[in-house]
Amino acid sequence: MNYTHTTENCFSDRIGPNGLSGGRYDALLAESAGALQWIRDAYDQETLPLLRLPETRDDLAAARPAIDAFLKNTTDVCLLGIGGSSLGAQALAQLCGHGTPAFEWPEGKPRFHFFDNLDPQTFEAALTRLDLRTTRFLVISKSGGTAEPMMQFLTAIAALQGAGGGDYLAQHFLVVTEPKDNPLRRLAEKYHLPIFDHDPNVGGRFSVLSVVGLFPAIMMGLDPVKIREGAASVLKPILEGAQPGDVPPAVGAAIIEGLVRERGITTSVLMPYLDRLDQFAMWYRQLWAESLGKEGHGTTPVRALGPVDQHSQLQLYLSGPADKVYTVVMGPSAGAGRKITEEQTGGDPDLAYFVNRTMGDLTDAEQRATADTLAANGRPVRVMKLSELNEASMGALLMHFMLETIIAAHLIGINAFDQPAVEEGKVLARKLLSEMAT
Repeated sequence: MNYTHTTENCFSDRIGPNGLSGGRYDALLAESAGALQWIRDAYDQETLPLLRLPETRDDLAAARPAIDAFLKNTTDVCLLGIGGSSLGAQALAQLCGHGTPAFEWPEGKPRFHFFDNLDPQTFEAALTRLDLRTTRFLVISKSGGTAEPMMQFLTAIAALQGAGGGDYLAQHFLVVTEPKDNPLRRLAEKYHLPIFDHDPNVGGRFSVLSVVGLFPAIMMGLDPVKIREGAASVLKPILEGAQPGDVPPAVGAAIIEGLVRERGITTSVLMPYLDRLDQFAMWYRQLWAESLGKEGHGTTPVRALGPVDQHSQLQLYLSGPADKVYTVVMGPSAGAGRKITEEQTGGDPDLAYFVNRTMGDLTDAEQRATADTLAANGRPVRVMKLSELNEASMGALLMHFMLETIIAAHLIGINAFDQPAVEEGKVLARKLLSEMAT
């Protein structure tokens, strides 16, 4: 495994009355065996393609020529997508440092820009600033009809045509959408743009291990095979028939659902202690909310980031309502950075605790202190610790939380893969747009 999963500080015998009782946990863990069997059956019957992605390689080989052509003479890639069509790729991009302070893009790789939110000022500023001759657009929409990426796509076409590049659109776009008739595919075919199929049976928020997440990863210079191998390491125990107590995603799902039923938990806080997992927490937020927020069920996912949110959120977490469960993700920080000497502290006795320590040592002390302090204050907290943050460990984290979400949905008794409430707002937005005066 690429991470450890420590959960003892979620239980009442360790943290008191806000923790989960052993009896409730044991019952839910036993119930999760049905979810694990469902996963094994779905794998054997190939009814959930997500489960076959970790071992798949042919799609990656098939993509290479198209990706090479797409990146020829390219300085910038704009990913046009929203929600699951973008957040997974953003999480993977942070492995390269994207979006972190003082970030420098890997030498020889095009700069990536993620336009997952729809803001005309932001998008127009980018189109004005970027050199459109060497800018490419990766358009991702499973349904091929999602309004936001479609509007971005049309706007990018207009910008290229306005700059005199209307005859070269096929060099500037790569489209990923379902293999069926839809507006995006029709328009891509009209302009003779290269198209790759989005598996219709892989939902957007579960698609990071597919071409949706791994095409961008390849373009960034990441190793897609290692990402999938990391994911396979989490799935493997389930496929081999492991008992629920030996399957970390089942343990996590049983704990959280048990705390919901027994302690009235309403919020799940994910708090990584690495800048490069900030977007991963955003990916988790959509996955958990959209998969489980149905029929009056679900816990609100909150993204936090350590150590910074110790100074903006921890007071609430420790002394506010006892309605949250916490997942602290720790990185291999100890020893990282430059060692501080007594000379740098000026001999100040108040700074003596810094001497012979590094920035990584402080981060490590703070991440452990946060988890221990939460537990000491009776807050249920589990710790996921990485020995290294790389493609394999990221793939493992991604698969852990997808499986934990699927198992939690089974325990709740809902479908993890639909989002009926979201569609209502989409329909109304299209109606209002069509009614606007021109």
